[in-house]
Amino acid sequence: QVQLVESGGGVVQPGGSLRLSCAASGRLFTLYAMRWYRQAPGKQREVVATITSGGSTYYADSVQGRFTISRDNAQNTVYLQMNSLKPEDTAVYSCNANLWPYDYWGQGTQVTVSS
Repeated sequence: QVQLVESGGGVVQPGGSLRLSCAASGRLFTLYAMRWYRQAPGKQREVVATITSGGSTYYADSVQGRFTISRDNAQNTVYLQMNSLKPEDTAVYSCNANLWPYDYWGQGTQVTVSS
């Protein structure tokens, strides 16, 4: 069993930055692939960024070059650094831990980009 708790969301102006954190409890964190998803009102949930157990990273085209995912295995935490934020980045951001067949989700944190 893994529990995930996100933090760091808030309101930011366009062009600003935020760093989201996802703290994981439970065993074997280092074996999990970690992902950040987001869901905007009226839209489907989409994967934003992935970091594998080996540290490889992947990004959605819409955030490539602006967002950075990282993990601190000693702290059982994954981060999402978001720079050059745009209004279209507004969404609820959720953390996911995946190690087949197990799949765990956090409760989500709201990010609002508005002037």
